[in-house]
Amino acid sequence: MYMICLDLEGVLVPEIWIAFSEASGIPELKRTTRDEPDYDKLMRWRLGILKEHGLGLREIQDTIAKIDPLPGAKEFLDELRSFTQAVIISDTFTEFASPLMKKLGWPTLLCNSLEVAESGEITGFKMRIADSKLSTVRAFQSIGYETIAIGDSYNDLAMIRAGKSGFLFRSTDKIKADYPELPAFETYEELMAGIRGAMK
Repeated sequence: MYMICLDLEGVLVPEIWIAFSEASGIPELKRTTRDEPDYDKLMRWRLGILKEHGLGLREIQDTIAKIDPLPGAKEFLDELRSFTQAVIISDTFTEFASPLMKKLGWPTLLCNSLEVAESGEITGFKMRIADSKLSTVRAFQSIGYETIAIGDSYNDLAMIRAGKSGFLFRSTDKIKADYPELPAFETYEELMAGIRGAMK
């Protein structure tokens, strides 16, 4: 029995923070887990910038409402879920992801939550569990699943390397060069073929 574990941003939908950076005109917010391996440090830095500019949850949600899944992502997910179990494991937040899950056909998403003041200011964040991607993959393995994980960033590497198979998808040249042992794909067709091959 297999559980396919997918990252969300960069794999199925555009990077939310990059989209918000462009919408808000704040270039610093383009920094993602492709650039900063320490997610906690990255989020605290982001919250500081939001506070400095007086921006909160509503402004980010307005941007997210305009984001569509990457071309072919929903079809890929639909096909994948027709023959195996799949779950999205993301470091994003429920408050960000719900509109995107609707556009993807409501796949299962395991993510985190934000702490939001009545004013709409994002005051903090609550991670579901430490090392959430790796911990979740290990939990699936503990109940009898073989895992195949797919991601694009530094914070995906542990779960990708922990399973029976794992793939990079549309990752950076630096990550691909640093981890040449990980198969790297650029299209959903290649990724689907890789998953089917790994399940044989």
